[in-house]
Amino acid sequence: MSGFRDIVGHTDIIQYIKNAINQDKVSHAYIFNGERGSGKKLLAYLFAQTLQCEKGGDDPCYECHSCRQAVSGNQPDIITVKHEKPNSISVDDIRTQVNEDIQVKPYSSKYKIYIIPEADLMTVQAQNALLKTIEEPPAYAVIILLTENAQKLLPTICSRCVMLKFRNIKDQLVKKYLMEEMQIPDYKADVCTAFAQGNIGKAVMLANSEYFNEIKEEAVRLLREIDTMSASEMSEAVKRCSEFKLDITDYLDVLTIWYRDVLIYKATKNIDRVIFADQMKYIKERAQKSSYEGIQIILEAIEKAKARLRANVNFDLVMELLLLTIKEN
Repeated sequence: MSGFRDIVGHTDIIQYIKNAINQDKVSHAYIFNGERGSGKKLLAYLFAQTLQCEKGGDDPCYECHSCRQAVSGNQPDIITVKHEKPNSISVDDIRTQVNEDIQVKPYSSKYKIYIIPEADLMTVQAQNALLKTIEEPPAYAVIILLTENAQKLLPTICSRCVMLKFRNIKDQLVKKYLMEEMQIPDYKADVCTAFAQGNIGKAVMLANSEYFNEIKEEAVRLLREIDTMSASEMSEAVKRCSEFKLDITDYLDVLTIWYRDVLIYKATKNIDRVIFADQMKYIKERAQKSSYEGIQIILEAIEKAKARLRANVNFDLVMELLLLTIKEN
């Protein structure tokens, strides 16, 4: 059970929400915008639970009937809008779950709160249907749209909602959470934090993922051995890369962080700033062999590989070219 005090980061958003609750200035519509794993869904439900809490504070009490219902997912006045189609929210979804339902007064609470996950998947027709409700909502209604890309929403919807933008969390806060709350060892916390890039949800997922560890180990093995690989061994390496095709961005990110470690060590000789601390022997060897220009060529080649794969260029061809560039530099 958590309150606002247990949320990592987002202090400005939390303060804004608390002020709205304490001053009784809750808006009828909000947009929580941020990448997947940024914490917007957790904060939306915490906001909703606090608004419905019978004790009336700026944190849920977890003792009253409403809080107990919310924890079990059975609070009748906190409604999560669902959609059958995986890639769109239809006008019928909005009409039946929001527009028609919102006319019924709250069952037992001060507010009737609608949370719409993936709201940027709403069709234009669905958005126009929702707009009518947002323009003239009942006094008890609060609608929270969760989006990864608020620019997909109609300007007329954005202008009628309070926009709260979820930004990246500082690395030291992410690492502290992994080590203190999840008991993740120092080295693993460093790697997960580096990959998460300020996204606490992604950091937690990586820390719990055995598959990510497999990707990381395979990428590091490639980098240790690539200098001595024959042409046939390079082809085998590309085949092994294809096993991670769906997660190739993570694989390529491992390569990027490795070479950034090489660059940092080459420039500063400071091992404290190296993420792959358990690979120092190989980091030092690579720093001696590769020039600054060579490392920069490799880092640029990794970014080009990502772009080409996003553009659906042949996977094997892209990876062969990348591995050749790494081997040559």
